[in-house]
Amino acid sequence: MRILSHVILSALGVALFAGCSNNSSGDAQGYIEGEYVYLAAPLGGALTNLAVARGDAVKAGQLLFELERQSEAAALAQAEQNLTQALAQLDDLTKGRRPTEIASLEAQLERAQADLKLSAAQLARREKLDSSDVVSKEELDQTRAQNAANQAQLRQLEADLATAKLGGRDDAVRAAQAAVEAQRAAFDKARWAFDQKQQFAPANATVHDTLYRQGEFVAAGNPVVVLLPPENLKVRFFVPQDKLSQVKIGETISVKCDGVAKPFSATVNYISTQAEYTPPVIFSRETRANLVFMIEAKFSPADAAELRPGQPVDVQLP
Repeated sequence: MRILSHVILSALGVALFAGCSNNSSGDAQGYIEGEYVYLAAPLGGALTNLAVARGDAVKAGQLLFELERQSEAAALAQAEQNLTQALAQLDDLTKGRRPTEIASLEAQLERAQADLKLSAAQLARREKLDSSDVVSKEELDQTRAQNAANQAQLRQLEADLATAKLGGRDDAVRAAQAAVEAQRAAFDKARWAFDQKQQFAPANATVHDTLYRQGEFVAAGNPVVVLLPPENLKVRFFVPQDKLSQVKIGETISVKCDGVAKPFSATVNYISTQAEYTPPVIFSRETRANLVFMIEAKFSPADAAELRPGQPVDVQLP
């Protein structure tokens, strides 16, 4: 069986080479291939809205599908409330006491200033009368003590007022700021999870296929919509080694497709570094007429819309 397999492969290679050799126009055989884009959500959920259908032309940023996101919406609302609370606590620490409390301290300070002014005047009069023995030593000492107490009371109220205007301590403020940053990160994460339940087209493209129906559960990471952007269409063709020198990176080639009168232009962007005995897909002129393709067509002005992956083509070498 192994020998028979080698014989069959050799016969296919000879037939392909003969077919290429009998082509008087010097065309190379190839086919159109597309690089598909599979759109999936990183989180799972039931498919609640499939906004496109096979064959639709979509624009960049257009909604493709949406998964159930009730739990993500609740988590986002909670994260927003936590962030609002943390911001309020930080604001309360940085503002100091309320205006009414500041006004009360200012009033107490004014009263202490008045008391000190009165006690200072009384002390000055008694010190003048001390030399004439009009006031006793005990009364003079009491006046001095009262004046010193009024001075201490004034200094205390001045310090209390300054502290009230400062707000919270530096370490308490830093802790509140850290709490705000943590809640903001949690909010961003909840927003990201909420947004990921909706997926949008990354570029202008054609919807090649939809893999789920509305109402079905989609596991995390499973593609729901398959897109084919026009720029992801390419031609893959094969040339014998004696003609390889005719093809260079960046050169423009002419591509002819069955049923289309005008040729298409394509730019060579890759040349394989390894030789192949036969191409993986063989489209001979004899079997090409038997090929059929299921086509769901919509009109489009772009040339790429006239091509479908899998179509056999003739490529005119430079």
